[in-house]
Amino acid sequence: MADTAQRAWQVVLERIETDLRDGRLSPGDRLTPERELAAQLGVGRSSVREAVRVLEVLGVVRTATGSGPTAGAMIVTTPRGGLAAFLRLQVAANGFPLADVVRTRIVLECDVAERLAQTSADLTEIIGILEAMDADDLAPAEFLSLDARFHQALAEASGNAVVSAMMAGLRSSIEAYTSAGAARLGDWADVARRLRREHRHIVDAVSRGDAVDARETVRSHITDYYTEVAQALSPGDGADGAVGEAARAAVRTANQ
Repeated sequence: MADTAQRAWQVVLERIETDLRDGRLSPGDRLTPERELAAQLGVGRSSVREAVRVLEVLGVVRTATGSGPTAGAMIVTTPRGGLAAFLRLQVAANGFPLADVVRTRIVLECDVAERLAQTSADLTEIIGILEAMDADDLAPAEFLSLDARFHQALAEASGNAVVSAMMAGLRSSIEAYTSAGAARLGDWADVARRLRREHRHIVDAVSRGDAVDARETVRSHITDYYTEVAQALSPGDGADGAVGEAARAAVRTANQ
């Protein structure tokens, strides 16, 4: 019975995917009403609801209750939120090793920096974030929030929507790294000063069009932070120790 139910909601997903791919559905369109779609596909209405819930988590549709023109499920395609949720769940369930997630982040960000240095991208927002990070009264959480925005803004400036969405998802899935690391690092003020300096070096390399320097600065910027996290979080520290071990694994693979 469970296999039959699974196949039923997958039939609904496949139909919607086909309609999107073939242009019969586009962002802004509403899905066929639940009762009608169930009848068309020969499945139960519960299977349609299950498929719509999956699409909502993935950021493909937005649902609204009630009646009238705003009710039902609408195609919205917000891949960033859906990808972030997917990665968080996979990392939490150990489906994706944390070290692999960090390594992927390094690969993507190095490529972003290199490509930005080869273009004339608008860095206005990025420079504004750097200026905001210079405030002396920032709490670690506020600084880390701006740090995340800085790296995301670099990805967005590259103009690659897939990379931008993946970066948002990767950053979201490893928030435990940055939070646990900041809480355990000895002299946060000194760490923050170094991170500011490295951020400005990245932007300077991009502005000068030095792709090699931009790439290598990003790589060392990320690996150096996780090296500190690995040193601060010992294997015997429970969940934090697991973060530290993942950091050590990420640094090892990054330097291979």
